[in-house]
Amino acid sequence: MKLAAAAYPLDALADWAAYEAKSREWVGAAAAAGADLLVFPEYGRMELAAFDGADVAGDLEASLAAAARWTGSADRLMEDLAREHGVHILAPSGPVFDGGSRPVNRATFCGPAGKLGHQDKQVMTRFERETWDVVPGGPLHVFDTGLGRVGVLICYDAEFPLLGRALAEAGAEILLVPSCTDALAGYSRVRVGAMARALENQCVVVHAPTVCDAAWSPAVDENVGAAAIYGPPDLGFPPTGVIAEGELNAPGWVMAEVDPTAIARVRSHGAVLNHAHWPESATRAQVLPRDID
Repeated sequence: MKLAAAAYPLDALADWAAYEAKSREWVGAAAAAGADLLVFPEYGRMELAAFDGADVAGDLEASLAAAARWTGSADRLMEDLAREHGVHILAPSGPVFDGGSRPVNRATFCGPAGKLGHQDKQVMTRFERETWDVVPGGPLHVFDTGLGRVGVLICYDAEFPLLGRALAEAGAEILLVPSCTDALAGYSRVRVGAMARALENQCVVVHAPTVCDAAWSPAVDENVGAAAIYGPPDLGFPPTGVIAEGELNAPGWVMAEVDPTAIARVRSHGAVLNHAHWPESATRAQVLPRDID
C-alpha cells in the first residue's frame, strides 16, 4: 500500500468553489501518484472560515462558527473524492458543534465506498482549552479497511501513550496523526510522540502537519512542520524508524510504500516485541515508597 501525508498550507480562500478546486487538486495529485491512503492535517478546515471575509476569519470565536457551517459540504466533498479515486482519505479536521455549546475538533474518515466515520480530538492543548474553548469529543475509534485497521490521534493526542496503546489493543495497525503546530518545539513534540507510538506499538504512523503562515487567521496564523511516515526501527523497517520524511515547511505530499504484512511480521519476529510486552511493562510500572528507618 502507498501512504500519503500532506504538508498542507492554509489559504484564505474566497469561496466554496476555490476550496473544492484546491481539494480536488490535492487529492487528484496523490491519487495519480498511486496513493491508497491520504492524510490531511488538523484544522485544515479553518480555510472555510475565510468565506465570510477577513473580519470573521480574523476573529477566534466567529471563525469557529463560520468554519463549522460548512462541515456537511466538506464531508460530502471528501466522500465524493474518495469514491472517485478509489482511495481512503482522512479529511482535514475542523470545529464541529455536535449538540453542545462548544465545538469539538473532528476529522472525518472516508473510503472508496464513502464515509467510514470520524474521530474527535481527546486531549485539548492549552490554547484550545484556555483561549479558544474547543472541547474534547467522542471516544476513540478503530476503522476496518482493506488496508488494515486504522486509528487516529489528532495532534496533541499523539503525545499520550495510553491513547495510542488503546487503539493498538483494539487492533490498530496504522495510526494517523494530523497536526497543527505553530513552532518548531510544538512540531517536534508531535513528531517525537508519533515516532514513540510507532516504536511501542510496532505499527506505522502517518504524520500530516499544516505548514507556512496564514496571517489571516489568529487561530492558525503560524504553522511549522514536515510530513512524514514512521515505523518501528526493527525488522522490515528502516533502522531510524523514518520511512519517509519531507523538508521542514515544504508544502506537498510525502509518500511511501509499506508492505501491509510487515506490521504483523515485526510484531511476531522483531528483535524486540514491544507490542507483545506492553502488558508486562504495565504490571511492573509501580514505584514503591521509600523505606523509612
